[in-house]
Order: sequence, then structure tokens, then C-alpha cells
Amino acid sequence: MGRTSTTGDASVPVPLTVPLVVLASGFIATAVAFLGAGVVGGTPVAEAAGGWLGQDATPLAPATPAFRVWSLIYLGLLAYSVWQMLPTQRRSSRQRRLRPWAVASMLLNAAWIWSVQLDQLTVSLVVIVVLLGVLVRILVLMIETPAETRVGVVLADGTFGLYLGWVTVATVANVAAVLAANGVDGLGPPSGPWDDVAAAVVLAGAAAVGVATAWRSGGRLMPAAGLAWGLAWIGVARLDGAWESGITSAAAFLAAAVVVSVAAVWRFRRS
Repeated sequence: MGRTSTTGDASVPVPLTVPLVVLASGFIATAVAFLGAGVVGGTPVAEAAGGWLGQDATPLAPATPAFRVWSLIYLGLLAYSVWQMLPTQRRSSRQRRLRPWAVASMLLNAAWIWSVQLDQLTVSLVVIVVLLGVLVRILVLMIETPAETRVGVVLADGTFGLYLGWVTVATVANVAAVLAANGVDGLGPPSGPWDDVAAAVVLAGAAAVGVATAWRSGGRLMPAAGLAWGLAWIGVARLDGAWESGITSAAAFLAAAVVVSVAAVWRFRRS
């Protein structure tokens, strides 16, 4: 009598085409990233879309060096895309659940870069908000189904955690860019002390998101690290330039410190 399998049967590997789609998505995301960096003919993100995503465009834009974190994220995505093809991972129930969302996150990332290259700033905001939702879903799935190995912790939890933390900050910057491009007061050009207050309130909100994430995830460090990285570079960007502000800079550094500290405390308590 033949054996009947279901998609939930972890002893039966998924068809090879499934992990191949993940692998292809990883290469697509990385290839498009070279376009977004201006390496293969595209316009650097900071200069595309009217320059509204540059570090001096709004008070909530990170300094340009902050975007170097993408190199680590793309490296992690590529490594994950290759690793999840191993026979053991083709049988993993955790990877069955993660793969569709991983593909969505990588293709949405490529779509975001294309929308910016085409000067579609509002479209880019819609894409990054959806991407943020996908990454939140990935975090929930990783919490529900813990990694089976240390390699899985590094390649899946580490990569997508850092990805989520950074995209949270990138979403804030994208929102500010769209509002500034549409002439919303307080986002360009500088007009008074209320700009500092508004920026500080938004940064406090971002820190609150980081605290909530650390609490719900049991003190996962990588989402906190990605978020704190972006917040700290907002602080650096406000030390000089068109949006120089001691108040906003201090608020950004404080927000970054709070996010990391809370995550570390929760991690320690969990241990």
C-alpha cells in the first residue's frame, strides 16, 4: 500500500523546485541591489526619486553609511537561499513555513529598488510597508517554530531579524520622504523648534516598536541591532548638514540605546 504524504509531513522533502524558487529570489534581490547602488548603471538610492531619500532630505533620514548594512543583509539572504536547499532543510517543517515569506521579502525588496529607480516615491512607500508586514510575519513564524540548529539561528533568525530591524527604520525614512515631497510642514525645509519635537516623537515611537518587538520575541538581538543601527545613523546625520539638530540627534541616540538595552535585558532574563 502506497504512502500518502501531506505538506505538513516533515519526513517528506519538498519538491526541489520550491527551494530553487527561493534561491532564484535571493539572486534576483542581490542583482537588483547592484542597480540600486549605482554599480551597474542604476542611480544610487540616495540620489534617485528626486533625492528625497538622501541623508539631508528630511530630519528622519539616516546618514549614507547606514546603508552599508544592506551588504550584510544580502550576504545573509544569499547564504540562507543556498542553505535551505540542503536535504535536511528540504524536510524541515520550519523551512516549509518560511520559504513563501522569504521569497516575498526578497522580491519586494527588488520591487522597492525598482520603484525608486523609476522615481515612484509613493509606490516605494506602499512596497516597503508591505515588506515590513512580511518581515513581521517571518519573525512570528520563527518564534513559533524555533531553529533546529545553530546554523539555522544564524542564517534564518539572524538574517531576517537584522532585515526587519533595518526595514523598520527605512520605512520611517520613506514615510518622511513622501510627506516632505508633498510639502508637509516640518519635513522640509527646516522651519523651527517644532521640527525637533516632531522628529523626537517619531523616534520615540520607533523605540517603542523596538521595545515591543524585544518583549514579544523574548529578547531577540538581531531585530534590535538592525533598528538601533538605523536610529544611531539618524543621530549621526543630524550632527550637521541641512537638518542639524542637537535635540533630534540626542533623541535618536537615546532611542537606539533603549532598544538595545531592553533587548539585552530580555535576552539575559530568558537565558
